[in-house]
Amino acid sequence: MAAVARRGSLSDLGSDSEDSSLSDSELQEAFARGELKPGLNVVLEERPKRRNDADGLKQCLAEFGKQLAWVERLDVTLGPVVDPVAQGASSTDAVDPENDFQREMSFYRQAQAAVLEALPRLRKLQVPTRRPDDYFAEMAKSDQQMQKIRQKLKSKQEAMERSEKAKQLRAMRKYGKKVQTEILQRRQKEKKNMLNAVKKYQKGLSDKLDFLDDEQTSSQGNKKGSASQRTKKGPNAKRRYKNQKFGFGGKKKGSKWNTKESFNDVSSFQSKVAHNKGPGKARKGGKKALNKRPGKRARQKMKNRAR
Repeated sequence: MAAVARRGSLSDLGSDSEDSSLSDSELQEAFARGELKPGLNVVLEERPKRRNDADGLKQCLAEFGKQLAWVERLDVTLGPVVDPVAQGASSTDAVDPENDFQREMSFYRQAQAAVLEALPRLRKLQVPTRRPDDYFAEMAKSDQQMQKIRQKLKSKQEAMERSEKAKQLRAMRKYGKKVQTEILQRRQKEKKNMLNAVKKYQKGLSDKLDFLDDEQTSSQGNKKGSASQRTKKGPNAKRRYKNQKFGFGGKKKGSKWNTKESFNDVSSFQSKVAHNKGPGKARKGGKKALNKRPGKRARQKMKNRAR
């Protein structure tokens, strides 16, 4: 109430009451009696008179206006061009402002009419209306800004490529895990079947050993498959260099082992040599005498001679 009273104006209290400072209680009592009116401190009963200075406005307009040639102004004021579909000029009253299509078509036909009017006048004034082939326009954005845009586009493209590679890797890992699980399941199944067959054989429920042949054939097939894969892939650069330097060699381990054929072959057996009855029997110890190691004193003498 006090705030409203302070903002109010004193209408009937007189000019003396305006200058004197009133307390809050007095203002509240005046507001209750209706002596205060909301608004400005001084209420103006009459509105200020508005002036319509037409001569002054025309003078300002004449000062602003410049008598320039049309080629400098390029202003064309025309109505819309004739609509060939409607076969008649569409007036502005016929266009529904709420219809977006009609409104945009009206703008388009009006711009088309302005172009049809302005182009012949420009050609008459020998003003070029087409852009030359070697036209160069400076870009609105600076080179630094364009470089930032290029870097951002490049980073987006790299991010997309990384995401695609990650998707491919995930798909490959998923497929590899699937294949690995299938192989492990197959091996477990084969192992389980073989153990069941062995148990049956041990208990005397079966007298067949076909599961051993199946295991051998499967292992041989795996070895052949891996060998074919290696031959298809070919040796690496390190292996090729060693083959070129040392030769291909061959199997070293187990090369002196007997086989079934060599064990049964006795054509090269010589009884005299085997029983020490040959020409070397006069020697003491036979072949072993040839490979006898010299004694310690003999070795010491040999070292002293070499010095």
